[in-house]
Amino acid sequence: MRPVVPVLLGLPLLAPACAARGPSGSDAPDVGSAVDAAGETEPEAGPGAGHGSTGRDASGPLADAGALACPMLQLGAGPASRWAYVDAPGHLAYGTLPRGERLLDFSTAGYMGGGVAIPTAAVRETVQPSGGDDTAAIQAAIDAVSAMPATGGVRGAVLLAPGTFRVDGTLAIATSGVVLRGSGSGSGGTLLSIGGSPRTVITMGGHGSWATTGTAIDVSDDYVPSGAFSVHVASAAGLAPGMPVLVVRPVTAAWIHFMGMDTLVRNGAPETWIAAGATVRADRTVTAIAGDRLTFDAPIAETWDVSTWGAGAPRATVQPYTFAGRIEQVGLESMHLVAPGQTVPINQPTFGVLAASALRNAWVRDVSADEFTSGFTVLGSAKWMTIEDSRVARTAPIDHSAGYPFQYSVDGQGILVQRCTSTGDDVFSYATQDRATGPNVVLGLSASGTHTNLQPHQRWATGLLIDGASTPTGGIALMDRGWDGSGHGWAIGFGVVWNSVAQGLLVQQPPGAKNWSIGAAGTQTTAGAPGGDGGLLPQGLIDSPGTAVAPHSLYLAQLCERLGPAALAAIGY
Repeated sequence: MRPVVPVLLGLPLLAPACAARGPSGSDAPDVGSAVDAAGETEPEAGPGAGHGSTGRDASGPLADAGALACPMLQLGAGPASRWAYVDAPGHLAYGTLPRGERLLDFSTAGYMGGGVAIPTAAVRETVQPSGGDDTAAIQAAIDAVSAMPATGGVRGAVLLAPGTFRVDGTLAIATSGVVLRGSGSGSGGTLLSIGGSPRTVITMGGHGSWATTGTAIDVSDDYVPSGAFSVHVASAAGLAPGMPVLVVRPVTAAWIHFMGMDTLVRNGAPETWIAAGATVRADRTVTAIAGDRLTFDAPIAETWDVSTWGAGAPRATVQPYTFAGRIEQVGLESMHLVAPGQTVPINQPTFGVLAASALRNAWVRDVSADEFTSGFTVLGSAKWMTIEDSRVARTAPIDHSAGYPFQYSVDGQGILVQRCTSTGDDVFSYATQDRATGPNVVLGLSASGTHTNLQPHQRWATGLLIDGASTPTGGIALMDRGWDGSGHGWAIGFGVVWNSVAQGLLVQQPPGAKNWSIGAAGTQTTAGAPGGDGGLLPQGLIDSPGTAVAPHSLYLAQLCERLGPAALAAIGY
């Protein structure tokens, strides 16, 4: 792998000098008032507006243990944002809305919950190219390593020697602790020449789903602001720190109406955005219990306002779970894949690079893929995964009669895509999918091509950070997609565009929610909902348009504040 000296928006990110910080004072800065881009009155919080904030509510993971300051992250020209800034003592602090809403702490996205170096697994099997179809030989080596004992959760790597391998079938990593590694993605490395029928070439993951245990415990709070780490419950009996839980809130007909998503009609037929009776589910770990107050390892990614759910609506709940079929410590590394170029609608069989599901603590690094219709797909049962230093490129034209393909598609949570590239016309460079519950982060993505988008795609993803992305010929959109697709409607709430560059920026404000554009450069646009009444939707919160703010990367600043400079070094900065 190449050494990384990242530059976001032309400003080098230097390893910061961090000092230990004691327990925090107040939860948040004092707030005044200001008028946002949509003409609404919002609080103003910035340097001079208050101090002593850790950037978390008082129940955050480090509220009792202290925090870490990383003052060098503010190097470079640029104003401070009122929404996240470095305060006078050199710590990360946040502005809040009147009811406590704020930018999420996104730093738990990534392998092992962020800030942990990806391991280098010892080679246990080596495969040489045969000149014929090598699928069976590679899979046999994967299976052999899968049967070996694990040390520290890792069994070992299958190494593909330099040269060209032909792969006409599907390769599957389905056991914890197994890595498929090539000898490099560049010249002289490992090339996988893909033949056979259109398909996803590599699958990585276990089986099954979450199995809840015990009793679902009601959340007693009537209002939980986005970014909160804690909730109160009817009873904490049966719960303990370190326990994995599902935090679930209901989708009701009243809330769908409140969101304006019960009137989607296309060609005379009604469309369903999210069905009443569905749920929005977050996979969390309990980190502390104080009476009836639970603290989680990652924040709530959206605001819960029970008054919008309707009279007699079910409460949000917390319930322990097991996931016996989920695998861990698996990876794909250092190879170049080339597929036959196709020009077919995406509702037909197509070539895809990877599908990841039923896993956590997984990674992809230094993988290049050419001419695939679909790139890296992370499904909803995936958690804590990093995709880094990888690229997807396509030169063949797209038949977009059935929609546009995805080069990086995320439906899991705690997923970090960093230092990756996307090349091609008529593609979603990066997209989230149905009810993808953050924190999820795309950091330093470089995208090129015409009609490309970094865009939450459908049905209420929450808690996405687009940080230091560059798509000078494409667009970034946090928007209501209305009747597009199959009634994708509001695609995102509580999303943040931070110090990114795009040809066009569309950042809209959903009912009862916020989206932010901070330090982003590009043409700020407005629009109505596709298939709507033609009226313009309100813009989200626009701060410092066209001028990058400090700190240059929100994710890296948050990570260093939480874990210190070693966490940045561990992930390549």
